[in-house]
Amino acid sequence: MPARSILLVILVAALWGGNFVAVKVSTGDFPPIFLLTLRFAFVAALVLPFAKRPSRQELLPVLAISAALGGLHFGLMFTGLSRIEASTAAIATQLGVPFSTLLAVVLFRETLGWRRILGVAVAFSGVALLAGAPEVATDIPGLAMIVAAAFAWAVANTIIKRFGPFDPFMLTAWMALFAVPQLLALSLLIESGQWRSLAQAQWPAWAGVAYTVLGSSILAYGIWYSLINTSDVSRLVPFTLLAPVFALFAAATLLGEPLTLPLIAGAALTILGVALCEIRFRRWRRRSRLNLE
Repeated sequence: MPARSILLVILVAALWGGNFVAVKVSTGDFPPIFLLTLRFAFVAALVLPFAKRPSRQELLPVLAISAALGGLHFGLMFTGLSRIEASTAAIATQLGVPFSTLLAVVLFRETLGWRRILGVAVAFSGVALLAGAPEVATDIPGLAMIVAAAFAWAVANTIIKRFGPFDPFMLTAWMALFAVPQLLALSLLIESGQWRSLAQAQWPAWAGVAYTVLGSSILAYGIWYSLINTSDVSRLVPFTLLAPVFALFAAATLLGEPLTLPLIAGAALTILGVALCEIRFRRWRRRSRLNLE
């Protein structure tokens, strides 16, 4: 893979990792579901003018994706992030890959080899180790929200796999548009202080909103989609495992979150488990032999 593509995919991982810190900062001033409503409203306003409309066959799947991804995944993730540390959330979110693996077995009758079974077990053991850490054990419901958000991400991916492929910018724009009224209604139902937060939020919170809209949603995914069109996905995917690593160091540097031994060990186990589930080592070995020949 060209050096330029490697640098770009590392940039994508860094942007995604930094998103956890941005959301954590912003939830200090905004109610989490209302913050998510703002994010999707801005994304829809910026991307919709350049995206095509979904076809009649795509309309219901996009609505379902907006509920699973926009409402459940991000709603649970933002709410969980308002309760627990950004570094812990970044690691636990990685369970989306093992959940996707398990759903593929149930819904698409895919078979699991020993490596992927081991990967699922190792990933979950890493998050279990995090749950036992003193800084997390005091708010298990917050961690449970992040784990549930990972499952919702897997469900959304299953819908995309079942009804796709979709044009990525169409999906980004229209999913955001459909998610806004769902999230606004939910925020008005279970949260308070939305309008006060708009008037009183400090600049770091607004900077976090700008980052999650421009940096994580539009720039990172725009680069990612362009790389998918020009590079082998199996070569790109391993670099996404750097996202929680960037999140850990960003949270430690910008938020002062401690890099404890349980956190590092849990992160290592979770990332290793995800790697075992996601990376096709055999294909890599065949390609490396062909390159050497």
